[in-house]
Amino acid sequence: MSTAPRSSMPAGATVEDVHQDRIRHVELSTLTLPLEVPISDAKVLTGRQKPMTEIVFLFSTITTEQGYSGLGFSYSKRAGGPAQYAHARDVAENLLGEDPSDIGRIYQQLLWAGASVGRSGVATQAIAALDIALYDLLAKRAHLPLAKLLGSYRDSVRTYNTSGGFLQAPLEEVKERASSSLADGIGGIKIKVGHPDPRVDLARVSGIREHLGPDVPLMVDANQQWDRPTALRMGRALEQFDLTWIEEPLDAYDAEGHAELARALDTPVATGEMLSSVNDHVSLITHRSADIIQPDAPRIGGITPFLRLAALADHAGLQLAPHFAMEIHLHLAAAYPREPWVEHFEWLNPLFNERLETRDGRMIVPLRPGLGFTLSEQALAWTTESVEFGTR
Repeated sequence: MSTAPRSSMPAGATVEDVHQDRIRHVELSTLTLPLEVPISDAKVLTGRQKPMTEIVFLFSTITTEQGYSGLGFSYSKRAGGPAQYAHARDVAENLLGEDPSDIGRIYQQLLWAGASVGRSGVATQAIAALDIALYDLLAKRAHLPLAKLLGSYRDSVRTYNTSGGFLQAPLEEVKERASSSLADGIGGIKIKVGHPDPRVDLARVSGIREHLGPDVPLMVDANQQWDRPTALRMGRALEQFDLTWIEEPLDAYDAEGHAELARALDTPVATGEMLSSVNDHVSLITHRSADIIQPDAPRIGGITPFLRLAALADHAGLQLAPHFAMEIHLHLAAAYPREPWVEHFEWLNPLFNERLETRDGRMIVPLRPGLGFTLSEQALAWTTESVEFGTR
């Protein structure tokens, strides 16, 4: 697996050479990232899932005849990782010989190559790793951070931390982790709710709000585990805590229920992270189901569909808070017209040689070309399978 994608024009290459560049090599790999502590959210407490102990990643490295290289990834939690890798392996050879700048056309070609299994879910999540690598490559050929290539509105983005607020953690630990995050320059804190006993939720939110004080942005996430009556009761009970948003109060596909809830509450409603296509998000937008939309680029198929969705969301006047994968979403959020949020998770840090900087409540867009990341030796050690197409 390649660990150091190139970010400058190869020696001896001319501008004409770059414009005529072609993809000559594609490498796919899958690796398993172990979590230090098994984590639980409301889906675990309701018995629908087991605690999460690891994340499976699909990485792709795309290299051109002129020696440029782009890195992309997708991921799966609990299930689906092997399926993503298998689908990417089936379609990746279609990239060979293509102009790497023709990302839209390549995306359609990859979609049709696997059309028999659909255009969402695992099929597009596998393509996402290739699509993201092509954007990383494109920005490196332009010698620009991806945010700048896309047309950024800002050089930093508001950021909040989620990893310290899971339900398996006692309240005192959640408080300690929140204080540590704020000391590290993170601006907001999100904690999990959706406990079968609503009194537990209210006690935890009350405790963390008292700990943080009134001025720190605080979000809660029910992970789809409330029904409509419960979401309305809990939403009203939580109004007193001046929350920045209530996330996934209902099933991710209940656009009508989210719309009714959003109209009934003063607290903004956020959702969308579990949806796996632009069409699914369009339903949210059409029904006015959320104040804040939370797409996940790897889940909806990559940067190509993410940009389409972002245009629709901005037209609808929605705020943006992409889910997970801050290494990708920081750049996309920086290029969104309305002031967004980026979710901070340090879980992926072992996979990369570089780190993102947080300061004064914001995450700083790196000046490195492309996404600005190279794979670490630890990532190589966790790799379980890889395959190559073309010539090095």
